[in-house]
Parts: sequence; C-alpha cells; structure tokens
Amino acid sequence: MSESYESNLLRLLEKRGHLHQITDAGALDALAAKQVVTGYVGFDPTAASLHIGNLASIMLLKRLQQAGHRPIVIMGGGTAKVGDPSGKDETRQLMTEERLAANVAGIKGSFERILRFDDSPTGALLINNDDWLSKIGYVEMLRDVGPHFTINRMLTFDSVKLRLDREQPLSFLEFNYMIMQAYDYLVLARDYDCRLQLGGSDQWGNIVNGIELNRRIDGREVYGFTAPLITRADGAKMGKSVDGAIWLNEDALPAYDFWQYWRNTDDRDVGKFLRLFTDLPLDEIARLETLEGAEINDAKVVLANEVTKMVRGQEAAATAEATAKETFAGGGAGEDLPTLAVGPDGLRIGAVLTDLGFTASNGEAKRKLAEGAVKLDGETVSDPGFVVSPGEGDSLKLSLGKKKHAIVTR
Repeated sequence: MSESYESNLLRLLEKRGHLHQITDAGALDALAAKQVVTGYVGFDPTAASLHIGNLASIMLLKRLQQAGHRPIVIMGGGTAKVGDPSGKDETRQLMTEERLAANVAGIKGSFERILRFDDSPTGALLINNDDWLSKIGYVEMLRDVGPHFTINRMLTFDSVKLRLDREQPLSFLEFNYMIMQAYDYLVLARDYDCRLQLGGSDQWGNIVNGIELNRRIDGREVYGFTAPLITRADGAKMGKSVDGAIWLNEDALPAYDFWQYWRNTDDRDVGKFLRLFTDLPLDEIARLETLEGAEINDAKVVLANEVTKMVRGQEAAATAEATAKETFAGGGAGEDLPTLAVGPDGLRIGAVLTDLGFTASNGEAKRKLAEGAVKLDGETVSDPGFVVSPGEGDSLKLSLGKKKHAIVTR
C-alpha cells in the first residue's frame, strides 16, 4: 500500500480500493492537503432507482466527504435527454420530461441516506444539470464550446470508437453527450469552485474533455479521478445477478433480496467489498477476510448488514438478517420473505415459481422441478401439474435451491 500521498483524500481512496487513474496526482494531492476541495459525480436518471453499480460512484462522494471535502451530486436531467453512449451498443430510448422528473425524485433518497446534506463547508449539494443545459442556446453552445472539440479527437474516444467498430449507429444526438458533460464541469467550476470530477473508469474520456474545456476557456486547472471497473471474482461485472440489477430502492428490490445478494458474495470478494462499500476499520476488514471455511460466512453477514444498513437503514438490515436466520437456521419462514397469494383455487407450481420471479418461464420452472430443486414446506415437488393450494389462513414455504425462498398464501 502506497503511503506517498500527503492528503487524507487520496490516501483514503487508495487504501479503500477506489483508485484507478488521476489526471495530475501530485497537484490534486497538494490541493486536497491544503484546502477543502469540491468534487462531483454525475448520475443520469435513466431509471426510478439506482443500482449497486451506481453505489460504487456514490462511495467516491462519501469518501470525499469523509476526508473533509465537499461532494456535489449532479442529477443528469439534461444529459439524460441525450444519453451516454459509453459502453452501449445501441441508442438509449429517449424519455419524456415527466418520466425524467419521476426518476430524479425516485433516486434522491439514496443520496440522502448515504451522504450528509447541510450548510457546512463540506455539506453535500444535489444539483440538476438540466438547470443550465436546457437554457443554453444551440448557437451559443456551438460558438462558445464547439471550437474546443475536434471531430478527429472525438472519434478516438472509446464511447464513440467502440460503437463505430461494431458498425452500430451513433446518432448526432449522442455524439453531443461528451460536449454536454464537459460543459457541466465548466459551469460547476465557475459557479461552485468545483475542482474535481470523479467517476468510473469508463468515464475517463468524458472527464478529460471537461478538464481541457476548463483550461482552454477559463485557464482553470481542474482534475479528474476514476475508480476501477468493479468485477466479481468470477469475472462478472458488479451489479448484476441472475435475476437482474440489484436496485437500491426498496420498491424496486425487497430489503431481504438486497441483503441476500451481499450475503452470497464469493469468498474471494469479501475483503474487497468490505473496503469499497463499508466504513469498517481496515484492521477489522483484514481480520474478517482471513477467516476460512464456515467462518467466512460470518464476514459475509457483516458485509450484508453494513451495506444494507447504509443503503436501506438499520431496521431493514436487522429484519433481513433475522429473516435469513429463521429461514436457513431455524427452518422457519421469516416475515421479510416475498409473498404470493394464489387464491382459493390455488395455482400450478410452475406458475407460482414464475410469478415470484424465481424462474423466467414455465419451461425453466419445469426444468427446476425435474432437477428436484423445488421444495414446498421442505418436501420436494417434481410434478409440473402440482397445484399449490394453502388452506384458509395457512401459508406454505416455497424454496428453489438453497437461496430462493417465498411464502405462498391463499
């Protein structure tokens, strides 16, 4: 572990595993060591909830604040009208103003739980870039910002180059995204003395554009910091499960499922995720990641509790852990499990599995039944024609494998 940095900010980011690239590490380090630095991360509201891939970026802002600096959350209400082509094979669907506003409202809560918003010098700010992007005139943008971007250079950026290499269309609308994001940095530097943009490694090109725009128009030195792409030990990209995205909002994913995702972390990832996504002391993390055999599960429970507490609250974490203990250890049916009512006539077992989201289709349900992976109140069910029909006031515990459990009621 390098101790070469003078500032608490870069030391903290490095020790926690967030550091990938910095545009001018020496200058940023010196600046952060002597004064409060304002830094920002942008989040395009493309859905009504953020997911744990976004959580990695929120943690950058949390570390910024923990190190005594001021974080700005930029809601991309303006840039989302265009869509970031980075890492995408096809054009995003354009959203209405009403949908964007609803998405912004939906994701605000995640930031408010994780960051501290107040009037202090290090209190977080939440700003929507639609406030300025929708007001700037097209000709004004072309005259003031356009001369500082060459088509030659824009074609070299991965967000453009990869799309063209795959012979996928890149609209003129999307081509403007990097210009709009660079303009964000110019506005933030002018209005908020923002000197740092942070983001994932896929944002490097966009961040560099903003730095160069500040230098060329205002002669201001600003900086960029990117975190590594977070992958699991199996090589998969962080943030996805077999059932889809791991959402931060309760209405998009129940707290138990969120908790269980972290509880099911690969043994090899426990230490890394504890450093990235919790505030546990590093010496305690070092102890937990050395646990072996069944004891490593204790570390996974700590990880699940800490992340769920931060994202969903203490009560959600405690309830999810209690449900897990009752489900797995006691053989009971915890109150936090998903529930499905099948009505007085009951429902075929395959339809129950599919309605719960345990299987993607009735065909998959049949395969799982044939494999003996489905149990109802502890008894294996293999007949796809079996009708699940609890009595009046009764409930049945349905399990698919060792990790998916639900309650079926009448």
